[in-house]
Amino acid sequence: MNRGLSPTSTRPDRAPPAPCAFTLCLATPADREGICRARHEVYARELRQHPSNHGHSLRDSLDDFNTYLVAKIAGEIAAFVSITPPGAPSYSIDKYLGRAALPFPVDEGFFEVRLLTVLKAHRGRELAVLLMYAALRWVEAHNGTHVAAIGRVEILEFYLKAGLQPMGLRINSGAVSYELLHATVAELRDGISGFSGLLARLEEKTSWRLSFPFFKPASCFHGGAFFEAIGEEFDRLERSRDIINADVLDAWYPPAPGVLATLADHLPWLLRTSPPTSGAGLIKAIARARGVQPSNILPGAGSSDLIFRSLRHWLDAKSHVCILDPTYGEYSHVLENVIGCTVDRLGLDRENGFIVDLDRLRAVLQDEYDLVVLVNPNSPTGRHIPRNKLESLLGELPGRTRVWIDETYVEYAGPGESMERFAARSENVVVCKSMSKVYALSGARVAYLCAGPHQLEALRAITPPWVVGLPAQVAAVRALQDPDYYAGCYHETARLRTELSEELRKLGWAIYPGIANFLLCELPGNGPDAAEVVRRCRARGLFLRNASAMGAHLGERILRVAVKEAGIQRRLLRILEEELAASIG
Repeated sequence: MNRGLSPTSTRPDRAPPAPCAFTLCLATPADREGICRARHEVYARELRQHPSNHGHSLRDSLDDFNTYLVAKIAGEIAAFVSITPPGAPSYSIDKYLGRAALPFPVDEGFFEVRLLTVLKAHRGRELAVLLMYAALRWVEAHNGTHVAAIGRVEILEFYLKAGLQPMGLRINSGAVSYELLHATVAELRDGISGFSGLLARLEEKTSWRLSFPFFKPASCFHGGAFFEAIGEEFDRLERSRDIINADVLDAWYPPAPGVLATLADHLPWLLRTSPPTSGAGLIKAIARARGVQPSNILPGAGSSDLIFRSLRHWLDAKSHVCILDPTYGEYSHVLENVIGCTVDRLGLDRENGFIVDLDRLRAVLQDEYDLVVLVNPNSPTGRHIPRNKLESLLGELPGRTRVWIDETYVEYAGPGESMERFAARSENVVVCKSMSKVYALSGARVAYLCAGPHQLEALRAITPPWVVGLPAQVAAVRALQDPDYYAGCYHETARLRTELSEELRKLGWAIYPGIANFLLCELPGNGPDAAEVVRRCRARGLFLRNASAMGAHLGERILRVAVKEAGIQRRLLRILEEELAASIG
């Protein structure tokens, strides 16, 4: 497998997982009794911090409201740590220091981590790291912002490596000396970066039984930074007339007149009324417009809904997937960070203008992946594989491999280029169609899958009722009823794209040819990089997409710019000219 792919994989091939060595969980009431006995053994008899007692058990008032995380081996407690949450009546540090003496606030984001303890029979680096990491995950999953601990002086180096910082305050308790330590959650995140290999091994060895995942889920970055200017609570919507949101690929034109008229006439009723449960009318309208059967269509609240819902249902951590590189970042995020698949990348060569090499794609399709994802036309490159060539390739597809074709921008490629009818009669091809970009309905969140009914059957069972809102369903149906209006918009988009390309070339930019409503651009080497251009333009109300992170080898000078109407493009170009001149001057 993996012929001609770069890199070959995001993770090495693994042997079947070994049985978990540790169980990490919340302490039960019975565990707490065992913890109290262990505390006596360690902190009274071994460290002589507290006097021994006849009950051979240590507890304090904090036990009434703290949380214990325990690591178990073969069902027995091997290590534990205590976490005191915000709003607790007191913290352990209150016994030694007044609040006024603390060099950090005790506020709603403050947690105290205490009693990090590994029982003598199990002492070693792994369990201590596992408990410290579990405490960090607990704090950040519960919206904590900073952490304090008192660390034994003898093992201070361990706490420092974890990212905690000494506050210059020494505490003595019995025969034990402690140092007051503190860090923000962000600092602790930075501190654990050096333990990534150890944490990966611990994940495989640990049965993690907390209500949040072992690793903090990564978020997927999209454009849309322009909402910073409008206001996240939409309190400056009037600014939408002034900003240029070229960092997202929304249509520059309005929805069809029939869409706007229907919404204007019926909006109060549409907003207060529940939509058809399964979207049957929307499904029929899509099927009629695309020349397929309603059983071939599954609706969703935007393509992201369908990507998350479908891929998580079909795939798991054992799955092997191939995607293009560069391509739309949602796929690598879901596959790698959410599902944990092994992901190979079919690299697209800059020297070849990012055209998909069909011979290499043919080899990939014969490698029996669980899934191959093709964004066609691709984003951010704008390149398109013609339908007749793609149908020829997919006709040779092995039965085991499912191919997902994202056709968000296919209407810009011209009529008759969609693979929907092919997918409808195929055993293993699925087309994902967003109605956001080409129908000017991004805010409505309407999309659908087109595939053989057998592929959609299981997905229907996990599709929520009312998955698409009523105003969005009505808008989509009306949009499908006016193909001539949108054909004119696509034609004008091509003209505006050519015009924008010519003007950007005059700035010394390299422009990669594409067929969608955006351009992939490379900045010259003698000027600012993409991040700097984005930053400078944002201050002027122009939002561009730094596309450098959308591929493994794009570099730091790659921008994606959305096509806009003529007047806005002139403003866009004027801002670019002025900011580039200022950056050089």
